[in-house]
Amino acid sequence: MLNYLLNRLGQSLILLLLVSIIGFAVLNLAPGGPLSQFALTPGMTREAMDRIAHQMGLDRPLPIQYLDWIWRLLQGDWGKSYRDQQPVLQIISGHLFATLLLMGTSMVISILLGTWIGIRGATKRYSLFDYTTSVAAMVALSIPTFWFGMIAIYVFALRLKWLPAGSMYTIGNESFSDYAIHLVMPSLVLALVDIAVWSRYMRSATLEVINQDFIRTARAKGLSEGKVLMKHVVRNALIPMITLAGLQLPTILGGALVTETVFTWPGMGRLFLDSLGYHDYPVVMGLLMFSAILVLAGSLIADLFVAIADPRVRLG
Repeated sequence: MLNYLLNRLGQSLILLLLVSIIGFAVLNLAPGGPLSQFALTPGMTREAMDRIAHQMGLDRPLPIQYLDWIWRLLQGDWGKSYRDQQPVLQIISGHLFATLLLMGTSMVISILLGTWIGIRGATKRYSLFDYTTSVAAMVALSIPTFWFGMIAIYVFALRLKWLPAGSMYTIGNESFSDYAIHLVMPSLVLALVDIAVWSRYMRSATLEVINQDFIRTARAKGLSEGKVLMKHVVRNALIPMITLAGLQLPTILGGALVTETVFTWPGMGRLFLDSLGYHDYPVVMGLLMFSAILVLAGSLIADLFVAIADPRVRLG
């Protein structure tokens, strides 16, 4: 187990390094750049632009800028925002709770509903429920998240006036119930695609397990259908789903970026788009690295849980 863990950690560190190199290069080689926000300032001269570039360290060769940035990052200094000179970690931490709350709620909803739909669809194969959920899953996977978000706002906020159209809370009424009612639409919209994915995978995994010899043996021993389903079928069908949960993190992060923008949710996804628009590269790189760490950590944890749950996995 220790060798397996060290091997996965080494792979994760190499991937993080590659993400940092590619991300830094793409951002700094893109048209515009951090200085473009000063170019339209009235009375801005070339000498003043050169002075600002020197103060920001942008007049040095790109490899030197990267080495300086990665060295400070390893020491815990993620840099300062070009926009307001605030520490990057402080800015990210101010938006972290909102994103984790949205992602966590969405993931719980998608796992619970997707698992239930998948198991029921497999046990009621070719029934009306199975056909209906299959069609619904295909529709959910085919339509963009932002479209669902806008339709939800139009129907439930503008027409029915059941739910707020956006934001995380009502100013002056920051209660638990107010947070909860603001969370309903964005979490359900973000969970919609993942529910479809979980239900399809869970249905396939359950059908594969149901046809195994040990399930027929369990039934032959006289076990009730409920015990066979919960003790043998679901338990074994959930093992590949653990890996799926880790692999879904990039999808949820990408969906959060869109969902937070549609619902003006003050999380890291919205911060990423705002920082990208302002060419605030230290914040963008900080968010990129933070997201990469979350994704790799989720994948590593999922692999470890699979190794614990399934004795057949070799941990060389």
